Amino acid sequence: FHFQFPRTYNAIISVVTIGAALGGLLGGWAVERIGRKLSLMFCAVPFICGFTVIIAAQSHWMLYVGRVLTGLASGVTSLVVPVSITSVLGPDAPAEWECARIEEAYKNEEQSFSLADLKDPGVFKPLGIGIMMMLLQQMTGINAIMFYAKTIFEQAHFESSDVATVIVAATQVVFTAIAAIIMDKAGRKALLILSAAAYLTLLTTACLCFALGWGPTPWLVMSEIFPTRVRGLGSALCVLTNWTCAFIVTKTFQNLMDAITSAGTFWMFSGLCALNVIFTAIFVPETKGKTLEEIQARFKGTHRH
Repeated sequence: FHFQFPRTYNAIISVVTIGAALGGLLGGWAVERIGRKLSLMFCAVPFICGFTVIIAAQSHWMLYVGRVLTGLASGVTSLVVPVSITSVLGPDAPAEWECARIEEAYKNEEQSFSLADLKDPGVFKPLGIGIMMMLLQQMTGINAIMFYAKTIFEQAHFESSDVATVIVAATQVVFTAIAAIIMDKAGRKALLILSAAAYLTLLTTACLCFALGWGPTPWLVMSEIFPTRVRGLGSALCVLTNWTCAFIVTKTFQNLMDAITSAGTFWMFSGLCALNVIFTAIFVPETKGKTLEEIQARFKGTHRH
């Protein structure tokens, strides 16, 4: 397809995030109702249908439908996968940790979320932190950079913008894998601060820095900080925030580039990264090696040093 109108190109790029935002809400419901395994299996249907429609697309509207479907599946998986990973215990997990998790699940088995729970520091504090982390993750502009990488390189008069775009995407994949390996050694909070500070200082290596911390870590922290009874709803609200902000950033990115120039746009993202550093240093707890009970005790102000 050759898009004669920038708005059409912009809409096709950003519409996937609308589906993902809806998928976040659907994922929260699915985790509670049908479980994690069936939720992930369900995602195969919109993925297959979406990519089939995209491949067979004969019009812009078919592309819209295909990207909304793939976005829907992405939204569900972005919620279910982190929650599932947190629930899987390794072979070296301490016996007392396993017992604590079993006791927590038993105590919460018959409990359900109510509005009164919002008065509980163990609920409203992690909810606020989770939502803010997802908002700040998108305010780094990472999705706009990834979606518009080819355009950015073309404006920079790069000789081979297609090759450069592939290199950028491959860099993010590689360093996300590295982050997964070192996360338990370095700690979540340290990686978040390092990621945002480096992204602020050197935006040209944005994908590397983002993938080290602000890419994967908010999803992991989201899956670790909520009490069992509100994990599905809390995670759904966080994912909804993430993909809604992703839509806003990608939809307005080209307008920002036109209004305040590309330099002004990236300076704005850099300034928001400074806010990421401050927020993480002050509000985000370190969850490395902590049980849910220890994390909750910190939120409620009953933890021991």
